[in-house]
Amino acid sequence: MSQLTPHAATLEPSAVQTPHVITRRAVVGWVLYDLANTIFSLGIVSLYFSLYVRNATGAESADRVYGIITAISMGIIFVVSPALGAMTDRARRRMPFLVCSTLICVGFTCLLARVGFYATAVCFIIANIAYQAGLQFYDAMLPEVSTEANRGRIGGIGVAIGYIGSFVGLAIGYVVGNENKSLLFTLIAIAFLLFALPCFLFVRERGNLNPRPITWRSVIDSTRETIRTLRSGKEYPGLLRFLVGRVFYTDAVNTLITVMALYTVNVALATGLSEVASEAETTKVLGLAISFAVAGGFFWGWMVDRIGAKRALDWVLKSWMVIFTFAACVGIFKLGLIALYVVASLAGIALAGVWSADRPLMLSLTPPHRVGEFYGLYGMVGRFSAITGPIIWAGITSLAVQGFGLEPLTGQGLSIVVLSVLVVISYVILRPVEAKVKVEGRRAKVKD
Repeated sequence: MSQLTPHAATLEPSAVQTPHVITRRAVVGWVLYDLANTIFSLGIVSLYFSLYVRNATGAESADRVYGIITAISMGIIFVVSPALGAMTDRARRRMPFLVCSTLICVGFTCLLARVGFYATAVCFIIANIAYQAGLQFYDAMLPEVSTEANRGRIGGIGVAIGYIGSFVGLAIGYVVGNENKSLLFTLIAIAFLLFALPCFLFVRERGNLNPRPITWRSVIDSTRETIRTLRSGKEYPGLLRFLVGRVFYTDAVNTLITVMALYTVNVALATGLSEVASEAETTKVLGLAISFAVAGGFFWGWMVDRIGAKRALDWVLKSWMVIFTFAACVGIFKLGLIALYVVASLAGIALAGVWSADRPLMLSLTPPHRVGEFYGLYGMVGRFSAITGPIIWAGITSLAVQGFGLEPLTGQGLSIVVLSVLVVISYVILRPVEAKVKVEGRRAKVKD
């Protein structure tokens, strides 16, 4: 992360720095990585691996088992995120970390469903850890392809194009079919790698002006410095409140992403469809949500540059309050697939808004020379929410189904009610946060 010793803590980046030249192919490469990792996010985390678990464990245990597997992987990345940020701030470049994490993710994804269930679960845990680490490195590279003036637009384009990766994941499933899960997982891994290559090749970092050796001791010292920064809260006002608020809304949103396939299947089954038809309906619902997310990325990126990241995020959270309430009613009152299609459309737009707004907001609260460190915190709270979210979901659904004898769909609807409460809490926490505008990023030039 950045400052690791009392002496290092006083260091600032060199005042003399060449103008930041951003090439269009660098922007394209960065955006395509968003598409690449979304192939994994949708294809593995949100859809096909959860269905693999459901087929292996049964409908009544699927939420609990998948929640535990996901929580384990997110718990590990939660612990190591600050250390990863420390290493990237000390290293000369962040790109090698991104390449390494991507290759690990791709390799273990190729192993899914080719071994027994428990071994497959371990492979998923490792692949998801590597994927989440890659997100941290990737987000921290946004300043390399944008300026303060266009950060919302570039980030929004990344989100919009990224969701096209979801279509790639769905298309692979459509061509291969849901039955051959091992081949399906392997093709998703290969697609992830292919679309990640332009980022590896074309994004040119300015590089660390003060690279330092990476040692275990330095990482520990950096983590302590991070904790001191958070505890004081004075040097970077609004940062701690933003991170705490982010725990709650990402808890709700990430949980929805994780379980949306299981929820959709149960809604479809409640209408009388067969298991196979329900899985096919799930693909359609997710496809609709993705379509609206693509449009939402462009819209919210424009909004961030127009009204600011903080105000845009406020509107996004208000939207989620309505969406979660409606989504809960679908399960509790069995409103059917038409209502779920409406929820999916609204959720797609709002989902794009979360990532379009909170990445630029985090950067507005972050000093340029500590981007890796602070994005370690940013990723850390996201991982914490990804631990607690599946646990909350699994706990409530298990209590409702196994404790009170309710149908799985009703239990899931009650879990969504809790998610809506988390969004309200995040909105209250974030209200006093004010984003600061940095002008140094405007020096960048863009060329072909």
